[in-house]
Amino acid sequence: MRRRQSYDTVKESRELRFQDPFIPLAPKAFVKLVKNKAYYKRFQTKYRRRREGKTDYQARKALVTQAKNKYNSPKYRLVVRITNKDIIAQIVYAKIQGDVVLSSAYSHELPRYGVKVGLTNWSAAYCTGLLVARRVLTQLGLADKYEGNTTIDGTYYEVEAEDDAPRPFQCFLDVGLRRTTTGSRVFGVLKGAVDGGLKIPHSENRFPGWDTSAKQLDAETLRKYIVGGHVSEYMAELEEDDEDSYKRQFAKYIEEEITPDDFEEMYEKAHEAIRENPEREAKVHEYDDAAKAALKKFKTQKRNLKQRQDRIKQKKAAWLAKRAAAADDE
Repeated sequence: MRRRQSYDTVKESRELRFQDPFIPLAPKAFVKLVKNKAYYKRFQTKYRRRREGKTDYQARKALVTQAKNKYNSPKYRLVVRITNKDIIAQIVYAKIQGDVVLSSAYSHELPRYGVKVGLTNWSAAYCTGLLVARRVLTQLGLADKYEGNTTIDGTYYEVEAEDDAPRPFQCFLDVGLRRTTTGSRVFGVLKGAVDGGLKIPHSENRFPGWDTSAKQLDAETLRKYIVGGHVSEYMAELEEDDEDSYKRQFAKYIEEEITPDDFEEMYEKAHEAIRENPEREAKVHEYDDAAKAALKKFKTQKRNLKQRQDRIKQKKAAWLAKRAAAADDE
């Protein structure tokens, strides 16, 4: 059955026929109605963070759901997030009201331990994982009982329960929306946390140095990444091949007088310093008189009723005086 043409289409066609009587009337194209009334009646709005593309709820459900026979015991997650200038590692558990952060560590804290540059590379990720592990175990009083792997040789390590101590602190890796490719920095944080004494279920097939054909891990390659050997090699190669690129890409290293031979010692000292004192340093706020005055500026005392009424009278009087002055000038 032929559809009825809209008024505008018919009008336009008639105008064309008036100009040229041999142009036939243009029939309206058939448009399939895809989203009908039934679609909109059954449409279910997705969660806000899914609409924003921030949360993978299928992965979150698996990481958050706790076994019924464990009652109200929290299920901890090692949440790793990597930005352009920082690496964030947090020990988190979920409640009805929202997620609660038990402890956290950031790569921007590493200058305190001797790593002043390269705060987002694989070696810095390892240091951040080690820091969050030692910090949360110190917080829970388990640091002396579970020291973790003190010999950094790149071999596979998993913490074992002690007979005369509580069970090791267990959590699960939460990578968010990041791709879990072999050699990813999220696994650098994982390796650091495991060597720091946390029990995190994992395998070695995502660490740098994993041989897919031989199905085994090259421990020497992994150790090289932990102590910054991959950056050191590239730095030495670039210095030799292209000095301009070397000065541009490693300007911060040159400013701190860090050479390719200094990497291993720098990261080994950082690991020792983290183990000695993983606790967060309290931030001291020092204000001069001008800053204190600026702070007090926004902390005025609340006026009572009499003061508010008097202020209104003063404003009225000032306005009337201004109006009278303007009238006298005229």
